[in-house]
Amino acid sequence: MDPVLSRTSIRSYTPQPVSEEAICTLLQAGMAAHSAGDQRPWHFVVIQDQDVRNRIAEIDLFAHMVPQSPTAILVCGDPTLQKHAGFWVQDCAAATENILVEAHLLGLGTVWLGVYPAEGRVQSLRRLLGLPENVIPFALVPVGYPAEHREPAHRYDKSRVHRGCWKSNGRPHAVPSIHT
Repeated sequence: MDPVLSRTSIRSYTPQPVSEEAICTLLQAGMAAHSAGDQRPWHFVVIQDQDVRNRIAEIDLFAHMVPQSPTAILVCGDPTLQKHAGFWVQDCAAATENILVEAHLLGLGTVWLGVYPAEGRVQSLRRLLGLPENVIPFALVPVGYPAEHREPAHRYDKSRVHRGCWKSNGRPHAVPSIHT
């Protein structure tokens, strides 16, 4: 099956550990992401310590599944590594998505937990993990072997597709003159 269309968010995991080889493959996938100007402004924190994963769930109510996952990967952005201001967010999103898809190909389950721009989550994770001020936690990805099966959602919506220009009532909007 297509790894993008068949991937689902998994929030329940078996206790089976994730191998170091699989973790390395996930990190390679993250670092293979496209990046504006090839800036690659990312860092990754691999979290396997049970006490730390428990603390994450205490400070972020949306991370309740993290203690059950044997591993979590925190994708972080470092704006000091940017060549093009502000694009670190897109670059980290691409890296996160690559990790999710690669995990699915490896038979692992994941879910994308947004951290940035929720300032409370950003600061809590920064303090807990000792991140430097220039490193911004972007997304947390719990990783483990799925203890649940979910059918993929079919989300294609042709009403969200616009070809050539934005159309209203079946007709294109007037294009403003560039000579004003």
